[in-house]
Amino acid sequence: MAQLTGTYRVSQRVLIVDDEPDLCELLGITLHRMQLPSYSAHTLAGAREALLGGSFALCLTDLQLPDGTGLELVAWMQEHAPAVPVAVITAHGNVESAVRALKLGAFDFVSKPLDLADLRRLVAQALKLASRQASTRTLLGDSPPLQALRALVARVARSQAPVHITGESGSGKELVARLIHDSSARRDGPFVAVNCGAIPAELMESELFGHKRGAFTGAVADHKGLIQAAEGGTLFLDEIADLPLHMQVKLLRVIQERVMRPVGEATEVPVEVRWLSATHENLTQCVAEGQFREDLYYRLNVIEVPVPALRDRLADLPVLTHHILERLAAEQGLPPPTLTPAALKHLAAYAFPGNVRELENLLERAMTLSDGQSLKPTDLQLRPPPRNLPAAGPLSGQLDELEREAIRSALTETRWNQTAAAKRLGMTFRQLRYKIKKLAIDSDP
Repeated sequence: MAQLTGTYRVSQRVLIVDDEPDLCELLGITLHRMQLPSYSAHTLAGAREALLGGSFALCLTDLQLPDGTGLELVAWMQEHAPAVPVAVITAHGNVESAVRALKLGAFDFVSKPLDLADLRRLVAQALKLASRQASTRTLLGDSPPLQALRALVARVARSQAPVHITGESGSGKELVARLIHDSSARRDGPFVAVNCGAIPAELMESELFGHKRGAFTGAVADHKGLIQAAEGGTLFLDEIADLPLHMQVKLLRVIQERVMRPVGEATEVPVEVRWLSATHENLTQCVAEGQFREDLYYRLNVIEVPVPALRDRLADLPVLTHHILERLAAEQGLPPPTLTPAALKHLAAYAFPGNVRELENLLERAMTLSDGQSLKPTDLQLRPPPRNLPAAGPLSGQLDELEREAIRSALTETRWNQTAAAKRLGMTFRQLRYKIKKLAIDSDP
């Protein structure tokens, strides 16, 4: 029989779904100490009845129930109680069921035997969802692709599931990652972005996991890794396809076991972060070619968020250009210029291989070259596609060639001064060095 415990606000109630009285009692006591009332249901049917007839801030459900499964309840709640976060209690090491629960829309999962500290952390994060403030307004535009992206960001922000963000270079993958973090229960925690392609392979383990003093030559002090720096928040692994294979093995264990061992440390430390990753590469192809581990791919790609290319949402150009020009003008202390209708039409006919990042650089250059408050087509100086670019072929190869030509042009114009070329291209010096190596651009002028 279901039992209500505590005399608290009904809106803060937690629904416990389990047929083991001892576990229900343990969860009820833990929630009571957090000043939260709990209501216990012992069957799938009882859980559905409770959710339809009452108000709950969170649902904790066991995986195995007498008349069904916790996964069935998770799927049912997405339609009938979508505002209630649900966490699944799984057997230790049952990674497959945990991933299935997250794919179905579960907020998080917790393994048996229960770690009460982990449970309290999960409950606290779930309760924050009720008061979170949407940040998706910073996704500028109202085109159908942007509306779909905005809705998807709002949905995945409710979960703790690993998210993989796909899209072309310059399309805004890191912005999407930050929006997911800012709209989530972890928004008060740190957001740590890591460019996997910008860290030398020999330093990757130390940078991610940290190290103890004396662990290797040059380790003169303890160093907290980037994973620990994201504790309680979100770790965003950008350009994940560039992660070396030996690090892929280590990262897989960290994600699955939620523990890691800093270099030179004798004991493991717990890891409590939300995993976001991104790449402009085709990870499925990387897996097929043996460059990326299949098991890590499926662990990171629980939910996929595709970011549309700018050419697929050209209806957003007016609001994007207006926002960018206002920001650039404010940075320079100038009144914002306007685009003439002809200039806007000129932009709409351009392919934007570099997406929003290229649009920003293009408008900044146009502001510099313009002699008035109105930007004309001639101020834009849109670059034609490279002469040797094939008219048809794999899109990734064409984009690489466009990027290669743009970098070569900038290096030539700056007489191979990489610092100046990076500034002209709107990227950091480290990013430029990485691109030069990745695209096999000759280092000699």
